[in-house]
Amino acid sequence: QVQLVESGGGLVQAGGSLRLSCAASGRTFSDYAMGWFRQAPGKEREFVARISRSGGNTRYADSVQARFTISRDNAENTVYLQMNSLKPEDTAVYYCSARRSFLASTIPNDHDYWGQGTQVTVSS
Repeated sequence: QVQLVESGGGLVQAGGSLRLSCAASGRTFSDYAMGWFRQAPGKEREFVARISRSGGNTRYADSVQARFTISRDNAENTVYLQMNSLKPEDTAVYYCSARRSFLASTIPNDHDYWGQGTQVTVSS
């Protein structure tokens, strides 16, 4: 079992930045590829970013490419999402996920564990 706890969400003006963290516990963190997803009201959960077990392979949704950066610290059992140049359309609950595989998936159902989510609200 893996427990995931997100933090760092909040209210920010358009153009601002936030850094989300996801702390993992329960199993060997480096055995898991990690992902970030988001879900806006009335919409399906969508892929944001993913990172491989070692951190050497990353991928982003087109909508966040060049604005968001995913990283991980396997010594601290934490994955991060640095979000810059935020837009109102980035407003959503952000979830981190873990998949026991070398690569995380862009499909939510492929992941084994989820955090409870953290709210990000971007005002215009």
